[in-house]
Amino acid sequence: MDQYKEIAPRLIGLRESIGWTVKEMADLLGVSEQTVVGYESATNEIPVGYLLDVSRLCRVDLTTLISGREPHLKSHALVRKGEGFAVDRRKDYDYKSLGYKFAGRQMEPFLISVPPKDGETMTETSHRGQEFIYMLEGRLELRLAGEPLILEAGDSVYFDSETPHAMRGLDNRDAKFIDVIL
Repeated sequence: MDQYKEIAPRLIGLRESIGWTVKEMADLLGVSEQTVVGYESATNEIPVGYLLDVSRLCRVDLTTLISGREPHLKSHALVRKGEGFAVDRRKDYDYKSLGYKFAGRQMEPFLISVPPKDGETMTETSHRGQEFIYMLEGRLELRLAGEPLILEAGDSVYFDSETPHAMRGLDNRDAKFIDVIL
């Protein structure tokens, strides 16, 4: 939750610098006022989809919103193995941003590791945009609108991110994949 405590003031500052009320921000993002307040007070886990929506709406780089630092590279950005920027956005997934150094990104590529868990504890999320997942290791259960898809290394799926989706690793091991969010 410490990362949310760092992001929350940036969310408030960004909204206030633009001159929007909580209600205006909520209306523009298509969420409730309680959702905005929960994220801005760091009492609720902040989904990456929400951060993406805020960054796009406010024309602020996602890296800046998450880390408080500006990306500077414009021609290319090399990220070596193990160097991805850790995005502690969900306590049950390991997210590493692979494009965090590049200024003006049109997509958000992540290396994600999802641990195994009980199917009843899967948490659905949805957000604006589209996603492309390419499996690297393990097996992943991806539920799209409640329907399970089982993905293995080499499999890929492209879907509308507004479709409620949830994930879990299978076979008592983590599932690793590249997730590109547009």
